[in-house]
Amino acid sequence: MGGGVNDDERRDAARLLLGTPLVLTERDPDGHRSIRRHADTLAAMFRNYLGYRLVVEAQFARLYKAGLGSAGRPLLRRSKAAFSPRDYTYLALLCAVLLTSRQQVLLSTVVADVRHAAAEAEVDLGDDTLTERRALVHALGRLIEWGAVHEDAGTVAEFADDPEKEALLWIEHEIVRNLLAIPLRDVESPNELIRAATETDPDSIRHAVRRRIVESPVVLVDQLSESERLWLRQYQRREAQILEENFGLHLEIRLEGVMALDPQDELTDQRFPRDGTLGQAALLAVAELVERLAPDAGSSTVSVPDGELSSVVSQLLTERARGWSREYVDHPERLVADAEDLLVDVGLLERDERGALQLRAVAARFAPEHGDVTAQLALEEV
Repeated sequence: MGGGVNDDERRDAARLLLGTPLVLTERDPDGHRSIRRHADTLAAMFRNYLGYRLVVEAQFARLYKAGLGSAGRPLLRRSKAAFSPRDYTYLALLCAVLLTSRQQVLLSTVVADVRHAAAEAEVDLGDDTLTERRALVHALGRLIEWGAVHEDAGTVAEFADDPEKEALLWIEHEIVRNLLAIPLRDVESPNELIRAATETDPDSIRHAVRRRIVESPVVLVDQLSESERLWLRQYQRREAQILEENFGLHLEIRLEGVMALDPQDELTDQRFPRDGTLGQAALLAVAELVERLAPDAGSSTVSVPDGELSSVVSQLLTERARGWSREYVDHPERLVADAEDLLVDVGLLERDERGALQLRAVAARFAPEHGDVTAQLALEEV
């Protein structure tokens, strides 16, 4: 087979869309140009392999990642904190309002329209409080980052602290329209919208498994249904080749499941290992947990006793606090909570239905031989 550079460009375009499902021409002209050049091939590949829909226009390219289920990621505020339910409420209301707004509109008009739309939808926004304004600003900030809204004069951020602050906004209606996986006119309720945007074809086992592998680096067999496990075991070698060809990902196959590795370290919004107090503490903690609990490769998880992670982190603070963040040293409970969240987020720990922690067997990959993590920390700092 020929192609060479052409194949590399197509693969890079596919990776760009996986990591950035909305690619704007004005922000990434080269990336958008590559996507347009391979639009038909990419659309067919995403549709056939993952069941995703790709829309490519002159102004943007939009990949609709339907049916992610638990593999989905929350939206993040500018502070990197996850969106709250209230943030999502305002985001949905803003999308509904901005679809039919004037192209240039005052922030005060948008706020009034949002409250009117909420009343029509029987959504109680309560009083105009700091909390409510901050949620609105979080949602508008996300729309600004997506290029759906531009600040022509004034800034949206100031509105949170002062409701008298004004801003002139420019609305990109076509981008707003294409943010939504399902047109609002096609659904009658929020639950119907969520179901229509996320459901998969019940017969499409391959799409469900492939999406989990591509979107979540670790997929354990006990997270899959019986039919999904059988399909993965039967086709895992072929899937490894397809992942490599289409996305440049290496599939590591183990008894307890599979792991998709990205040699270029690009397709993630949460790197691990990483530097900083939290990154070092989490790596050291998971290494210690592996040594203490010795997860068996024949089992996907092992229970973490209550208080064990807290004990490990407290010990680390005693031994290594020098040079670590003063905030964490003064408030060790924050470091425990943040380390737990990080390790759950990257798939090394998981919480069961009771909230109890389970250490995944795959965590053993991050525990160096003889429990010495100094080399890993040094490498991460290079």
